[in-house]
Amino acid sequence: MTTPLETGLHTEYIRKQLVQAVFAADYSAAAIATPFDSATGALATIPAGYVPVGYTTDDGVTFTSDLSMTDVTSSQATEPTRSDVESDVLSAQFAPQETNAATLSLYEGLPLSGTGALPAVGSAWQWDRASLPANPYRRLLFIGLDYSDTGAEIYVIKFFPRARLTGKDDEQWARSTETQRPVTFNAYRDSALNTACRNWVDGPGWRAFTPAP
Repeated sequence: MTTPLETGLHTEYIRKQLVQAVFAADYSAAAIATPFDSATGALATIPAGYVPVGYTTDDGVTFTSDLSMTDVTSSQATEPTRSDVESDVLSAQFAPQETNAATLSLYEGLPLSGTGALPAVGSAWQWDRASLPANPYRRLLFIGLDYSDTGAEIYVIKFFPRARLTGKDDEQWARSTETQRPVTFNAYRDSALNTACRNWVDGPGWRAFTPAP
């Protein structure tokens, strides 16, 4: 018998992102309209211009929301009598492990395509540290994959249509660990999409759920 305290509990709704993928594109690339097949919920082909970052550390991707409030206080109350959002900045942190064109371009501020972009892996690479560093806006696509109890895919996706590098940690060369290039990107509002982050949850496994009462 189900007790009132157990009503609305669903173990099948507990999600993990067992696999994560990060794709980066120049801001000139087309924005992601929808990452799914509308009929089946299957993941669509990643559009041209979006380059895979590849392997990242076990920490995966961390999305941080820096919420700042401004309060009004009054002598007749011990708690604020009004509180408003002053700023709410969303950022994504991840540490790429591969030495490829995407990770170096994001870390060094190089274009991902066109003039000045690094060629394919295996070609000779050369770039100079700029005296006035360029910090171009990017488009970033984050995909998390989980599975339902039947093994069907469930995707959680975030899209930063206008992202910019706001921090990077040390690039360490050592025998004891792989070379990482950890970066932090902030999401900024894109005037065409009118949002700083668009989110989706979909997939065949998600669509198979019976709507909860």
